[in-house]
Amino acid sequence: MLSRTAANLFWMGRYMERAEFTASLVEATIRLDSLGTRAESDQTWRSALAVVGAMPGFEATQENFGAFAARRYLMLSDDNPGSVRSCLARARDNARAARNALSSETWGAINRAWLLIRGRASPGGTQSTLSLVDTLKAEARGFEGALTRMLRAEAYWFIRLGTLIERADNTARLLDVKYYLLLPEGEPVGGLLDRDQWDTILHIVSARRAYRLLYPQGLQPWWVADLLVLRRELPRSLHFCAAETVELLAEFGARTGRQGEADRLARQRLTAIEADDIDALFQRGLHEWLQDFVRDNNALGAAIAHQFRFA
Repeated sequence: MLSRTAANLFWMGRYMERAEFTASLVEATIRLDSLGTRAESDQTWRSALAVVGAMPGFEATQENFGAFAARRYLMLSDDNPGSVRSCLARARDNARAARNALSSETWGAINRAWLLIRGRASPGGTQSTLSLVDTLKAEARGFEGALTRMLRAEAYWFIRLGTLIERADNTARLLDVKYYLLLPEGEPVGGLLDRDQWDTILHIVSARRAYRLLYPQGLQPWWVADLLVLRRELPRSLHFCAAETVELLAEFGARTGRQGEADRLARQRLTAIEADDIDALFQRGLHEWLQDFVRDNNALGAAIAHQFRFA
């Protein structure tokens, strides 16, 4: 496969994952915002922007801050490279460039998602935004379903590698913002707002039911962290992303003979996660551990690009 095609597929996977995550973040933030006071609303939306690293970009627009402005920036802004519309546009551009490597169903799901949001100038009111998010998430599920029916070969592997690198980054940043930033000053840890926020985190990663099945003792922050970091059963956990990345790189090695620094970094990361437990992570500092994970995940993404010559 040409390195340019590999790059298109890898970044298509990343942008589709980022678009779905940001849409889910907007939906969950709307629901969390509805539970708080007007005074808490700005903090809730600032935290949502912080999860995806969009606060500096929003401030550069010099727009008055508020829930509507934050929703618009996250969903539709062409000034925000991480907005849902920007991500879908880039995913579609990459998919079009690699069209011959995709199934018609995979291309169709990406194209439909882009057409849904292409001409939108405003997210509208709360219900209009939620309706748009629901439709976009349905198309994202269609995209994932189409991927499962693709031939297990290089095209599929590159898309999945991009998806997993992006998913690991999103989950780590989401958990870090909640643990480190989200609870307003003066609010008690373990209080109603704190519990609502942790429940919202589970909603964003579609893990509410999984949490109840695995942790019948009730909602506790350290068990949410355990689920999102260490439980391989959860498809959005850091452990799952690390394990499947190792497996995909091994598939490449077995099929093409191409191995290198990306394989080493991926195995190193998986070994470290498998050797840890949640008590040790909290004792060493969860915030610091997550910051290191994001840095190492970025290094792994760069190593993949270099190894397959699309850096």
